[in-house]
Amino acid sequence: MDAARLKESWSLVAAHGDQVPLYFYSTLFLAHPETRQMFPTNMAGQRDRLVTALGHIVSNVDQVDRLVGFLRDLGADHRKFAVRAEHYPAVGEALLATLRHFLGDQWTDELAQDWSAAYGLVSQVMIEAAQAAEAVNPPWWVAEIVGHERRAFDVAVLTLRPQWLLPFTPGQSIGVSHPAVRSWRYYSPANAPRADGTVELHVRAAPGGAVSSRLVYGCAVGDKIHLAAPVGDRLTLWPTGPADLLLLASGTGWAPLKSLVEQVAVEGSRRRVDLYVGARSRTEFYDNDAIDKLAASYPWLTVTYVAGADFHRPGEFVQPVDRALADGDWRSRHVYICGSDEMVAHSLTSLQRAGYRDGQLHHEGFGKHWYGPAWRTAVEQPAGPDNSGGVR
Repeated sequence: MDAARLKESWSLVAAHGDQVPLYFYSTLFLAHPETRQMFPTNMAGQRDRLVTALGHIVSNVDQVDRLVGFLRDLGADHRKFAVRAEHYPAVGEALLATLRHFLGDQWTDELAQDWSAAYGLVSQVMIEAAQAAEAVNPPWWVAEIVGHERRAFDVAVLTLRPQWLLPFTPGQSIGVSHPAVRSWRYYSPANAPRADGTVELHVRAAPGGAVSSRLVYGCAVGDKIHLAAPVGDRLTLWPTGPADLLLLASGTGWAPLKSLVEQVAVEGSRRRVDLYVGARSRTEFYDNDAIDKLAASYPWLTVTYVAGADFHRPGEFVQPVDRALADGDWRSRHVYICGSDEMVAHSLTSLQRAGYRDGQLHHEGFGKHWYGPAWRTAVEQPAGPDNSGGVR
């Protein structure tokens, strides 16, 4: 396979923008109408991103060694959409038809063979992973809401009890769906694994967000929702040694960092942890009781609240990273960042300018993805996570 040719051809096709997923799904649904149920209309944005991601994955098949872990997770995770082995050839046919349509005279037999072979390699890894996962985990877990607290008009903290133990690592994200919505969004548990198996989620209702709005406004104790297997490793603790940590959070981005604090407590590793948690105003610190309790319980944890808006300085907005850099030099630490795209981007720029290395900076990425945090782990690209704080 000619990897450079794959990348170049995908770049030409992707330049056609929204026309690409439109043609892809028209072709797929016309030839294989049974696949339509896997892509309900309320997932239109998500399914369009799938086409973009699919093209990137296949055209980066020369990085397959890096991709294998991600593809295995992806194949196992897609069981929640009722994807079966026989669906993969249908998607491959639609992908090649789409490429042929948009490349026109530049579509050759050699290019078709390259794309077919690359897609076959990618799909085989995913199919085998899905089959292996069948013996280990269900396609999704049914979870009962055992706690539902509205902490602000658009923020709720949910406590869930899955029907079976859902294993996860602090910093990962899990897919969440409501049976009435049929869409999936990714949220990071706000706790380390507990003996009773319960999971805490912090959810902000996003404008137009069917899942987040349902979880905040339309759920109550006793309701059942679905959870998918955990994904991602960008926010999990660095595995080599008990390095001290600097945690930068804003909004519901506090959730995955809270799970890291709890993990450090469980480890008993005596790391030093400094947490800077931000909000637009003091009234928007929705989890301050829990934060204060953690700070009072663990002498190795220092907490600084950063209220971004200052009435005495209109027009200025202070981010957690601004306060942290003003307070000290943290270049000996691993830094974990979670918040809005703007907050993460500003934090990375500020830290890199101050001499911090990329290898010590941990975050989920930027923008909206179709899959979740694991996508950036596999293939770096300009568009990134559907998150305004690590959770949605």
